[in-house]
Amino acid sequence: MPFGKQAPSGAGRKFGAVLTVLIVLAIVAIAGLACVTTVPTGHTGVVTTFGSVEDYTYDSGVHFKLPWQRVVMMDNRIQKQTVDLSCFSSDIQEVTMVYTVNYQINQANAQNIYRSIGTEYYNTVIVPCITESTKVITAQYTAENLVGQRANLAQAIEVELAEKLKAFNIELVSTSIEDMDFTDAFTTAVEEKQVAQQNKLRAETEAERAKIEAEADAAVVRIDAQAEADARLIEAQAEAEANRTIAESLNDQILRNRFYDVWDGVLPKVTGGSGGTLIDLPLEDLGE
Repeated sequence: MPFGKQAPSGAGRKFGAVLTVLIVLAIVAIAGLACVTTVPTGHTGVVTTFGSVEDYTYDSGVHFKLPWQRVVMMDNRIQKQTVDLSCFSSDIQEVTMVYTVNYQINQANAQNIYRSIGTEYYNTVIVPCITESTKVITAQYTAENLVGQRANLAQAIEVELAEKLKAFNIELVSTSIEDMDFTDAFTTAVEEKQVAQQNKLRAETEAERAKIEAEADAAVVRIDAQAEADARLIEAQAEAEANRTIAESLNDQILRNRFYDVWDGVLPKVTGGSGGTLIDLPLEDLGE
C-alpha cells in the first residue's frame, strides 16, 4: 500500500460494489429496451439495419429487434389532406380551388413505398400528382362550363389522380372539390350574362303567351263565325225542306179549300159586252 493512503473501509467497498451492480443493470436495461419496439395499431413497422431495408416488416404489437436496427412506422390508416390550388380553364380564366383527398397505403406496399420514396411520400408524390391532375383536367373545360359541370370535373380529376397514385402504390380513397372561385371580373360577367338570359327568357315567354292568346282568340272568332254560318245553313235547309214538303203535299182540292177558307163570299165581277155590263163569274171558274 502506498505511503500516506489508507485502505478502503468495508463500507466503502460495499458501496462501490452496489454502484457497479446498478451501472451494469442500467446498461442491461438500456440494451434490453433497445431490443424491444412497439408498432401502433394501423401502422406497419419497416425494419432497417444500418439504413438498409430488411425484407420483412412488423405488424402492430410488441416486437424484438437487434439494438442496431431501426423500425420506421408507416401509417396504413386513411389519411386526409386539403390543398389550395390555382388552375386555368381552356379560355385562360384563372380558377382557385380547395381540393381534398383521402388516401391510404396498405401493409403490402408500405415497405416498397419507404424503400423508393421514404416517409415524406405525401409531399414527394401526392401533392405533385394532385397539382398536375387538377391542372390537366381543368384546362379541358371553359370557365363557364366549370360552373355548370362541377360534378363532372371532380369525377374526371379523381380518375386521373387515382391512376397517377396507383403507379406509386398509393390508393386514392375519395376526393372532393371543397370550393372553387374565379376572378371578380369573370364572376361579374357570368352574373350579367345570367341576368340577360333570364330577361330574354322572360321576354320570349311573354311573347309566346301573347301569341297563344291571340291564336286562341282568333280560333274562337272562327268557331263562332262557323257556328253562325252552320246555323243559318241549317235554318235555310230546314225552311227549304218544309217548303218542299208543303209543295209536294199541295193539290187542286187543297188549294180550292184554302181559297174557300179565306173567301168573303163575294163573287168577282168582270165587264162584258158593249154596254159594260158587270157579269158574275160562275163559282166553278174560280178554281180554274
